[in-house]
Amino acid sequence: MILGLIHKRTLVGAMLVLATTTLAAEARIRAKDLPPAVRKAVQDATRGATIKGYAREVEGGKTMFEVETSVNGHSRDLLFDASGTLVQIEEAIRLDAVPAAVRTALRARGHVRNVEQVTRGNTISYEATVEHNGKRSEIAVAADGTRLK
Repeated sequence: MILGLIHKRTLVGAMLVLATTTLAAEARIRAKDLPPAVRKAVQDATRGATIKGYAREVEGGKTMFEVETSVNGHSRDLLFDASGTLVQIEEAIRLDAVPAAVRTALRARGHVRNVEQVTRGNTISYEATVEHNGKRSEIAVAADGTRLK
């Protein structure tokens, strides 16, 4: 029993450290805090969009800048590297707009709550929140429906 309590405390402590580390990796910032190259790229990439916020985050040891936007009522997040290169786009889309193989793969996991199309370079994948038996989980699939995570 005592070992179980120690194990639970250790696990909870590790989870708190991990959560704190994850949260510390992303910081909300203002437009004026963006490097000039990123600021210019953001201006070009967000014409016609409503900007909701900015964040600086570290991915794989590299500083990245995320811009949360809304376009025609749908969320669209843009990720730039420090040189202003657009690295990734995450855009909310309707389930009926994804390829049939993706729809089938997502529905096989449960009730699809929302879907995002993720474009990274020339690769398109899909991320969704799926609910099954009252539990929500995240799932990512390639355009052919193959599970990624």
